[in-house]
Amino acid sequence: MARKQLILDGSEYDLDRSIADLEDIRRYNLQRFEMEQLTAIVFEDPARSICVGYKDVTEGDFWVRGHMPGKPLMPGVVMCEVAAQLCSYYAQKFDLLGSRAVGFGGMEEVRFRLPVEPPCRFVVVCQMAKVRRNVIITSHFQGLVNGALAVEGLIKGIPLPADFLPRGE
Repeated sequence: MARKQLILDGSEYDLDRSIADLEDIRRYNLQRFEMEQLTAIVFEDPARSICVGYKDVTEGDFWVRGHMPGKPLMPGVVMCEVAAQLCSYYAQKFDLLGSRAVGFGGMEEVRFRLPVEPPCRFVVVCQMAKVRRNVIITSHFQGLVNGALAVEGLIKGIPLPADFLPRGE
């Protein structure tokens, strides 16, 4: 996936204007505690199937102490988890899969371009590429720091069965 341009120009969204905070995100995503990887959603465009959110990366993140000691680098799997949670949020908010929960279905063509180090704002842009209701969604995603591309790839989400959800949900 050698994308030559960004999915969305940074001038189209305002990182200082949140349209969904952590409580809003929790309405759609099941992750809690250390696994909540989104700070806010700042842009949604259903006509183009694009969503933008971010994670404020801090010295207090669970991985900082051990990856790597003295020189913390955001693990690639955590970058991908941020993207997965953004795609899940969008798919659930707009009921793209027809299920109550979205699971990780796979990734393709992921490329890490730059290191992500705390403190920073890790911005993720996703664009739905293919939606097969009740089967799978495929999204392009890009992660940026200060407007520079840090990671990109394709991510897939699958519907999770209703019995997967915690009781009372």
